[in-house]
Amino acid sequence: MAAKMQYRGTGRRKSSVARVRLIPGKGVITINKKPLDEYFGMEILKREVRRPFEVAGCEGKFDVKATVCGGGFTGQAGALRHGIARALAAADREGYRANLKAAGFLTRDPRMKERKKYGLKKARRASQFSKR
Repeated sequence: MAAKMQYRGTGRRKSSVARVRLIPGKGVITINKKPLDEYFGMEILKREVRRPFEVAGCEGKFDVKATVCGGGFTGQAGALRHGIARALAAADREGYRANLKAAGFLTRDPRMKERKKYGLKKARRASQFSKR
């Protein structure tokens, strides 16, 4: 029995981390043991997760099994996109990497939440000023 070829990628965005496995298949996406449509409610997030396949031109060629933790829905979708793009770059059959890099999917988004400063209510929000 031959072992199936699989490609791995780790994606990160804000405080979300996605561990992604790509297995040659029919294009089924499973996140935390749930199908994509059940895990993400909003259509824009589902589209975001599928984008790397569209850019690489390999829709329906790989099954995705992913584990995501931390952050909110948008951050998790971004982390998944990053992880899938990295795994596709590892697979790199018909030059997926060049297209993914041109689309900016292999770059980790460095934006993070700014830390709270003392004397302020939030990172930059000061208490309301009153003359009297």
